[in-house]
Amino acid sequence: MSLHLDSPAALTDAVGSTLGPGDWFTIDQRRIEAFADATDDHQWIHVDVERAAAGPFGAPIAHGFLTLSLLTALASPLLEVDGVAMGVNYGFEKVRFLQPVQAGSRVRAVGTIASAEVTGSGVRVVQDLTIEIDGSERPALVAQWVTLLVPSTPAR
Repeated sequence: MSLHLDSPAALTDAVGSTLGPGDWFTIDQRRIEAFADATDDHQWIHVDVERAAAGPFGAPIAHGFLTLSLLTALASPLLEVDGVAMGVNYGFEKVRFLQPVQAGSRVRAVGTIASAEVTGSGVRVVQDLTIEIDGSERPALVAQWVTLLVPSTPAR
């Protein structure tokens, strides 16, 4: 479920709004291996399928940073804002990896708009996000993601 706003400035009135849940997204072994190649993190718990199956997680697991990096794909569709020239990652107030994501698992994002502040550059919005794992009561991660939405026309 997506929240649609007519302008970045409308975010200030949307604080507290629920975002999602989004669509399920499968993190497969191919994606995990591609991420390992991109980051030079080839730890066996991620890329050695046979050894990982006998390891502490019972299967290869996605890198925590892979799951975090998927926030753009998972959370961006949950909030549609018209009149945005560009969105810029501003950072994170908090990130916690709560449970590993086994290869082949499906994940999705849910969250809320925690705050929105009009600045000279645009609207800085903080989203409290959770990445859920299909079939698990415990989420993969929680994060407070800060982005700057730069309006097509100057913020007022």
